[in-house]
Amino acid sequence: MTSASFSQLAEFLQTRSGLVLTPDKMYLVETRLGPLMKREGLPDLSALVGRVRAALSSPIATEVVELMTTNETLFFRDGKPFEHLKEKVWSRMAATRGPSGTIRVWSAACSTGQEAYSVGMSALENAATLGGCRVEILGTDISRDVLKRAEQGRYSQFEVQRGLPITMLMRHFRKEGADWHVKDPVRALVRWREWNLLAPPGPLGRFDVVFLRNVLIYFDQATKARVLDQIASVLAPDGVLYLGGAETVLGLTSRFAPLDGVRSAYALA
Repeated sequence: MTSASFSQLAEFLQTRSGLVLTPDKMYLVETRLGPLMKREGLPDLSALVGRVRAALSSPIATEVVELMTTNETLFFRDGKPFEHLKEKVWSRMAATRGPSGTIRVWSAACSTGQEAYSVGMSALENAATLGGCRVEILGTDISRDVLKRAEQGRYSQFEVQRGLPITMLMRHFRKEGADWHVKDPVRALVRWREWNLLAPPGPLGRFDVVFLRNVLIYFDQATKARVLDQIASVLAPDGVLYLGGAETVLGLTSRFAPLDGVRSAYALA
């Protein structure tokens, strides 16, 4: 792997997906792209980069982006945002939207779907609080492969043990062989769509709640600011944005302000 080919790959990834690939991540390139190069009969990274740059919208270019994207997620990750959703957001929004209203939630960069399904389970668990107000959840990701897994709603024993309370597992999943399958009432609340966060989100519609968690850490400052400003443009005036515990809007945009003293929860400024 030459420094030139690495730099060209990094430039492609940042332009296409916003992902910042630094030299210390060189091992990731070898680990994640090695099997692809072997399959395609490409001798080295330079040959792969050449293929990608010759056809930026080709299937192999899309596959490179998907392989280099980190897809780490788990149910009810970090806990606090879901506690805030349960204790503050559902009741407030149900009151303002009314029993015939709808609360729209966007799980951005949803990976294999655990976050979106966690929101769905929270909605069902708090049906009395919602009082008839409907909840619609959109899960999006740049990777087709992880979206296919999310839509299937099938998880291993290891995956359901990560963050999912046993009571919710028994209520909202059914055992199928060695795996667990999300039951239809939860699945009915969620739809899935392939989406690049660098694209203007207007076509997705207006949202009341946005989960954009543990995504900004992979972007440079300019891309973080751009994505946050675009999300502000589709967030309801009384909406809520949840970021990851290590993420912040400070120094990036003036369009959000901390909400309720809850770490990683923001409202429009």
